[in-house]
Amino acid sequence: MTLKEKINLTQFLNQQYLCASLTVKEVETLLEYTEYVDYEKDAVIADIGDVGEALYFVVGGEVALLHDDGSQVVEVGRMKEGELMGEMSFFDREPRLLRIVAMTDDTQLLKLARAKYKRLRVEHPYIAVNLLEHAIISLDHLVRRVSEDEATLSRYIFGPGKK
Repeated sequence: MTLKEKINLTQFLNQQYLCASLTVKEVETLLEYTEYVDYEKDAVIADIGDVGEALYFVVGGEVALLHDDGSQVVEVGRMKEGELMGEMSFFDREPRLLRIVAMTDDTQLLKLARAKYKRLRVEHPYIAVNLLEHAIISLDHLVRRVSEDEATLSRYIFGPGKK
C-alpha cells in the first residue's frame, strides 16, 4: 500500500463508527494489524462451512451474505462501506452458515486475521474493545434488517396481525 493510499484509508476510517473514539495514531495502529484486500465481482471471500479466521471491514464496494442449501441460493443481506462482517464465525469459531461474495468490481476490504487480532488484544486493548463494540453493533444491525424483512414477508403472506 502506498503512503497516499494509507493516508486515504486512515481518513476514511476516522469517519467510521469503528474509529469514532480512536485517535489518528490509534487508527494508524489498527491499520498495521490489518491487510488491505481487493476482490472482483462474484469472488467468494469466505464460504459456508469455513471457520472464520478473519474479520472483514468493507472499505469500498458491496458484499452479499448468501445462504445456499444445495438447491437454492438466497441472499440474506448486504454489507456496504463502513460495515464489519465475518464476526459471528470469527468469535464463536463455528463453521460459517453463509457465503460472503463480492457484489461489485473492485470490492475493497480490510482483513484482520485471528493471529493479528490476538496480538491487538494484548498490545492495544483499547482498540480491540472498540472493535468488539463495532462487531456487536454490526450484528445488531444485521439481525434487525433480517427481522424487518421477516416481519414484512409475514405480513404479506398472512396479513396484518396474523402469524
